[in-house]
Amino acid sequence: MKSVPKLIRRFIGILFLSIILLFIINFAFISALAVKQNSNGRPWKIAEEVANKLEITSNGDYVLDDYIANELKDSNAWAIFIENKTNSIKWQTNNAPDNLKNTYTLSDISNITRGYIDGCPTFTGERDDGIIVTGFPKDSYWKHMWPSWDYNFIANLPKTVISLFIVNIVLIFIIYIVTNSKIIKSIKPITNAIQDLGNGKNVRLKESGLLSEISLNINKTSEILENQRIELRKKETARANWIAGVSHDIRTPLSMIMGYASQLKNDNNISNDERKKADIIVKQSEKMKNLINDLNLASKLEYNMQPINKKEVNVVAILRQVVVDFLNIDIDNCYPIEWLIDDNLKVCNIKADKVLIYRAINNLIQNSINHNNNGCRIYVDLIEETNKCKIIVYDNGIGATDDEIEKLNNTPHYMVCDENATEQRHGLGLLIVKQIISAHNGTIEIKHSIYDGFCVEITLPTT
Repeated sequence: MKSVPKLIRRFIGILFLSIILLFIINFAFISALAVKQNSNGRPWKIAEEVANKLEITSNGDYVLDDYIANELKDSNAWAIFIENKTNSIKWQTNNAPDNLKNTYTLSDISNITRGYIDGCPTFTGERDDGIIVTGFPKDSYWKHMWPSWDYNFIANLPKTVISLFIVNIVLIFIIYIVTNSKIIKSIKPITNAIQDLGNGKNVRLKESGLLSEISLNINKTSEILENQRIELRKKETARANWIAGVSHDIRTPLSMIMGYASQLKNDNNISNDERKKADIIVKQSEKMKNLINDLNLASKLEYNMQPINKKEVNVVAILRQVVVDFLNIDIDNCYPIEWLIDDNLKVCNIKADKVLIYRAINNLIQNSINHNNNGCRIYVDLIEETNKCKIIVYDNGIGATDDEIEKLNNTPHYMVCDENATEQRHGLGLLIVKQIISAHNGTIEIKHSIYDGFCVEITLPTT
């Protein structure tokens, strides 16, 4: 079954697309978050700007640039300046905390650089004569007290991330397969059952599991189709038996009619007019006999009741025999037959039932005769190709319309009942030709001849 692997591929494709989409979303979110967090460098920059813009006047006082002072105010931050020589505070903003020390040791400055003053995160800026310490509100920034990382961990971080990503994919795939294995297990017998239904097999599924309702409907459909097949076989058998019985029952009275009509036809004691009537009875009875034989043969071919004895035969010889037989009975030369087969083509062997092939060619020539009451010229040709041969029989008679040819090529089988069963169908002889050629693995095409007459082209495999 191709549908189950296709369904699995679809599930796997959706899984990988979901993973890729999830990865892209996560990456975009982390990137956006990282870009946003770049602003965390701002407090360090403010501290550096304060250190650069804090100037000493001629009187020895410290003055801060107004722009930086406003920036500190907008950030609700404060700043102090600790001198190198005395380690004491020489300058501070007005909003500096009241509990600041007057003097700071190196240890104090180290703690200020890494941590907090009175819970306020502090950031430092360097000056030649000291250090600037800026403090921000307690809940404004969070500082790492020990921001150190193992070097090997940083160096191997790309490999670690890739390995973790692969492990995540494998885990997600395993979880996906485990969670969906049950439905996949339920789908496989259903798809097999649908395929078996299409092939005319009877199916029976277990009506349990996730798809029990579908299994139930498939079982019901299988039962309906099986009942229909049984009823159809009964009808076909009854039809075939009826045709065979009628054909057998008609033969005896028809033989008596033909026998008495022949005697009347040859009786010199009756008038010429009566002999003509007897002759008509004989000819029409002969047509009825041929029609019954055709109907019986068509029925046997339809239901595979006609034995087909395939042997290697020369189709050229069969065509020549059919043509000769028709020429012998065409006393008035109303239906001359032109032999178009290449004189160099002496043998063209096919594996076939000689009697049935003869019958098919005979029906084609007889079809041209039956549909051209005013006479016509009939052409017979044979073309040998690679591994096949084409038998072509056509005439220059009245032919058929495009619609008629379309119907002859595509009309449902003569023996099969359909909505148009009440309409009279013609062309039983052509139906037999189709059945015979189909039984020999060949094809048949009906079309216009080059003379706008009727043409039938048969293709058969050669040996």
